Amino acid sequence: MPSLPRLALAFTLGLSAPSLALAAPDVVATTKPIHSLVAMVMGDVGTPRLLVGGSNSPHTYALRPSDAGALEAADMVVWTGPGMELFLTQALETLAIDADVVTLSETPGLSLLPVREGGAFEAHGHGEGEGHDHEAESHDGHDHEEEGHDHEGHDHEGHDHAGHDDEAFDMHYWLDPENARLMVGEIARRLSAADPENAAAYAANAEAADAALAGLTAEITASLAPVSDRPFIVFHDAFHYFEDRFGLTAAGSITVTPDVAPGAQRITELRERIAESGAACVFAEPQFSAAVVNTIIEGTAARTAIVDPEGATLAEGPDLYPQLLRAIAASMSACLAG
Repeated sequence: MPSLPRLALAFTLGLSAPSLALAAPDVVATTKPIHSLVAMVMGDVGTPRLLVGGSNSPHTYALRPSDAGALEAADMVVWTGPGMELFLTQALETLAIDADVVTLSETPGLSLLPVREGGAFEAHGHGEGEGHDHEAESHDGHDHEEEGHDHEGHDHEGHDHAGHDDEAFDMHYWLDPENARLMVGEIARRLSAADPENAAAYAANAEAADAALAGLTAEITASLAPVSDRPFIVFHDAFHYFEDRFGLTAAGSITVTPDVAPGAQRITELRERIAESGAACVFAEPQFSAAVVNTIIEGTAARTAIVDPEGATLAEGPDLYPQLLRAIAASMSACLAG
């Protein structure tokens, strides 16, 4: 399996030499994973600006004056979509009025999964292996089966997803690396349209990123295969795409809204859920207090570990995305293996 330095080298070798005479567009990206994919494509041409940095979460973020200035000056804004960065919806209309807004949830061919019923999704029986549906839904209502992710001959144009209701879909879609490959292609297309002088560099960078992400999918699939049948509970339902891509067995989530702590009744229900499903692990997230997780597993046989869907502790940049997915896989594998 390729190591992180080798994967980073793959990106580096694919980056075209900078054309110093050609100014890059001013690009703003919202979250760390999205920023990382944009940085992969831009390479040496330019550096995108990150809005939600550090350990901040897009669920609870509030724009700062410096963010407002960046949006006003931006030539392009790349975001997940209105179902994720709620803080940005109005700002795009009032501040980024001259920017090309790239809504990645509308990427052609993107696999979007529906929000799981009940938020905590116990009714779906994932802990018992019932109803673990690997079929995604496209934005226009057509079935989009997982075989459609095969990038050998995969049609990157896919369905036309414009006009869909983001609230009907789980918006953590970046956690499927096959979706990330499609997003890289869309970012390159939009950058090339806005900045045709650097189009060749964007295309070369996107091609190198696509190959590296394909290798990442294969690597993580192999690393998680030994623990794929072991149930677990997550802090909030952010890992649907990761679970679905790599065939994992999720048994539920602690909370529907990550910034609202569960009450006593919910904690009791979760302890019962751990016992019923045989959940080996209950995963916390670094953006939120782990105290509630420790309370839930007290008196049970479940272990705990941290999984991070957004890269709170990772340095921003083109290497963050593969580091993020590797870290999730390593944490899950270690905890589930005991």
